[in-house]
Amino acid sequence: MAEIYFDDVKVGDTAPELKHELTRTDLVMYAGASGDFNPMHTDEVKAKAAGLPSVFGHGMFSAGLLATALTNYVGVGNLRSYSVRFVKQTWPGETLSSRITVTAKNDDGTVGLECELLNDDGEAKVAGEATAALPPRP
Repeated sequence: MAEIYFDDVKVGDTAPELKHELTRTDLVMYAGASGDFNPMHTDEVKAKAAGLPSVFGHGMFSAGLLATALTNYVGVGNLRSYSVRFVKQTWPGETLSSRITVTAKNDDGTVGLECELLNDDGEAKVAGEATAALPPRP
């Protein structure tokens, strides 16, 4: 990803989209990496017994996908704040896409960003906001 500069960013600009199809393998690997072994994420039988249609994705995995899209856009080390709320569950087989929009350009060299992780139907799964400090054009 090419570096972006504060001078070149405008309110309304959008970041390149990151897409990822959520798989059951993602859920198992994330459970192992995070230590979150809630069976609702990995055990189909227990998830259905609890009234769910299937296992569902870890919220923090989804937040991590969105954070990856953010840092891909603003650059590693430039993200100053990032907060999200989990809107809806993610399901294996869904393709998740990031949508990041510049909402503010501040005098201190930071930009405000609105960010969402959406499925193919346009349903928000994760919604949030972030602030990034971008370098001035040399």
